[in-house]
Amino acid sequence: MNLQYSGEEQIPVGFDAVWAFVTSPEKVGHSFPDVVDVTVQDPTHFEAVVKVAVGPVRGKFKMRVELLPDRAKHRIDMKISGGGFGSAVDMAAGADLVEGAGTTALKWSGQAEARGPVAAVGGRVLDAQAKKLITQAFENVRQQLSP
Repeated sequence: MNLQYSGEEQIPVGFDAVWAFVTSPEKVGHSFPDVVDVTVQDPTHFEAVVKVAVGPVRGKFKMRVELLPDRAKHRIDMKISGGGFGSAVDMAAGADLVEGAGTTALKWSGQAEARGPVAAVGGRVLDAQAKKLITQAFENVRQQLSP
């Protein structure tokens, strides 16, 4: 099952603070909803264990994440792959950071492919859960960046 999303989020802090956040494996990892553990491997790679609950499918996923920052273009891209309990997920996401007056806009997009029991739950259930997780992730970013 393939899923695609995009949007724009306003972060109420300046560009430099947001850039430092989105290029930090530790900080990005801890912004994932329902994160259990984050292991930083190097400045652009980390693994995260997250709790997953989609309909009757529940368990933990181990995700491998690569951050691909391009400061000159004010852009961060991420590649995420992993899974658990017979399911697998591959995701690609990116965001353009747009500096404002004391704020930073993240114009983001992402796509995911889910396979196995988590994909078999059904499009509507999976879509609703994905939207909930996206909202929570950006709320986590705002909370971590709040003064």
